[in-house]
Amino acid sequence: MDRTEKRAFVASLAEVFADTSFVLVAQNNGLTVADVSDLRRKMRAAGATYKVAKNRLATLALDGTRFQGIAPLLKGPTALAWSTDPVAVAKTAVEFAKGNDKFVILGGAIGEQTLNVDGVKALATLPSLETLRAQLVGLIQTPATRIAGVLQAPGGQVARVLAAYAKKDEAA
Repeated sequence: MDRTEKRAFVASLAEVFADTSFVLVAQNNGLTVADVSDLRRKMRAAGATYKVAKNRLATLALDGTRFQGIAPLLKGPTALAWSTDPVAVAKTAVEFAKGNDKFVILGGAIGEQTLNVDGVKALATLPSLETLRAQLVGLIQTPATRIAGVLQAPGGQVARVLAAYAKKDEAA
């Protein structure tokens, strides 16, 4: 890379850090091309991006952003993964790390909050953003359904009482 390419890379990475909500740092020492391709495919399916970056350039891109806390993690052969949905990145990375011992999660950051490995694993256990939205909609709909049921119950009871009287009169 020449200087202009490096500047462009740092600028594009800084732009990514400004737009994203979560950044994961992992060590990818000894991964094969097939493993990295598989990981990238899984990350893309989860709506995330996975990129191997030079530590010095990534540190320059982190400077002045809210993710400055992960700069000490950038040592050795590291890679970055990011997404607007933090749970998706964490789940994908933790799942891949279970099956591949050469992929080691170092930590991450949600905004200015820096996470260690345990924090990333805890984040991976949370339900995804879509699941949380569905649960929230379900919680909102439940009271409305119950209110409609309560309002309909007295009318139904009156109808049943009248039907019982009608059957009683027919039988007599």
